Amino acid sequence: MTGAGPLSGLGVVLTRPRAQCEAIASALESQGARVIVFPALDIVPIALSPASREALASLPSASLAIFVSANAAEHGVAAVRAAGPWPGEVAVAGVGAATAAALSEAGFARVIAPSGGFDSESLLACPELQDVKGRRVVVFRGVGGREHLRTTLESRGATVAYVECYRRERPASDPAGLLAALERGEIDAVHAMSAETVDNFLALAGPGVSWSRVALVVPHPAIARQPAAASFGRAVVSGQGIPSLVEALTRLRKAS
Repeated sequence: MTGAGPLSGLGVVLTRPRAQCEAIASALESQGARVIVFPALDIVPIALSPASREALASLPSASLAIFVSANAAEHGVAAVRAAGPWPGEVAVAGVGAATAAALSEAGFARVIAPSGGFDSESLLACPELQDVKGRRVVVFRGVGGREHLRTTLESRGATVAYVECYRRERPASDPAGLLAALERGEIDAVHAMSAETVDNFLALAGPGVSWSRVALVVPHPAIARQPAAASFGRAVVSGQGIPSLVEALTRLRKAS
């Protein structure tokens, strides 16, 4: 339900998987926003490949496990625990506050995470990841993705293996309601968490649709620099987390 608030009348499209939109939608609607949930990305658990099974089997000999996202924490921890208890000597690290929170909820009392920032670069700046020469690191992630964590850790002397425990897919979201809202002028901003999500969103909406009057709101400058971001009237970098998103949308509302 929408009402009075700093986001009153602002139309916001959320593009995360539907279940992950609930808390965000509730927070935005409590501030008066009109929210449309239009998933442009699905997270699908997968059977582990032979390489991932080998990496998982090597976990007890590792000194560090890194989870690149909350999805990696959910599916990666489940994969480990399906095979047995977590190896007690293996330290745990998460890229960003949301991932660290997911790992804490999974029962890890000590999680290495950056105090500021929420990307691989921020995690790599943590003191615990500086002296890794001769250490084995297992990275839990989805299929594909950036190689910066691996290449940097290997340049510091670590041995790195991946456990790829989920796949990102483009869902079969019906754009009819979305496009009708756009035609009525009811969409002011689209929130997306990754460049892949932006690409999927534009593909799902279809060719020939103009988003020039709509702002794209993303958590990281790298997403705002992607070519697909130019399809929107402007790109706004909010930072990570719901409070930062509300703050960015409030600035956008005041500027409109």
